[in-house]
Amino acid sequence: MTKNSADLPYRLGVGVMLINGNGAVFTGKRIDSKGGGHEAWQMPQGGMDKGEEPRETAGRELEEETGIAPHFTKILAESQDWLTYDLPADLQSKLWKGKYRGQKQKWFLMQFTGGDGDVNVATAHPEFCDWKWTDPADLPGQIIPFKRPLYAAVIEEFLPLIRQQLP
Repeated sequence: MTKNSADLPYRLGVGVMLINGNGAVFTGKRIDSKGGGHEAWQMPQGGMDKGEEPRETAGRELEEETGIAPHFTKILAESQDWLTYDLPADLQSKLWKGKYRGQKQKWFLMQFTGGDGDVNVATAHPEFCDWKWTDPADLPGQIIPFKRPLYAAVIEEFLPLIRQQLP
């Protein structure tokens, strides 16, 4: 008997909206992206380890996925609420051993104070094969459809803060 996806819990995680001095957002191209126009770009994100706090996870995940050392970042804001996304049915059984329906994430807006040379996506366990700075308004169109509502919520909450950071 298969479990109804609505009965499955969410995996706890975090996401990071990292902005540079121009207000552009770091996005990475997932290493497992398919070619032919089906590239998957996303902001850094990942699951929380047992006993880990969201802020701690955000710094760890950012460094693990981008190679950016913590001293090149500053947390500007934390999402007011935990945000969720559900995986499509065909992915639920493949990811996380089918234990979760999706993720429940705390998001962080961070300022990047380093230079592009401080980014290195060729990490020990790479998740991205490429990266770029993206205008926040262009993010939803580059993200896989099932994460678009979550990204829209993150942008809506953080965009006024990003605008405040611009010269």
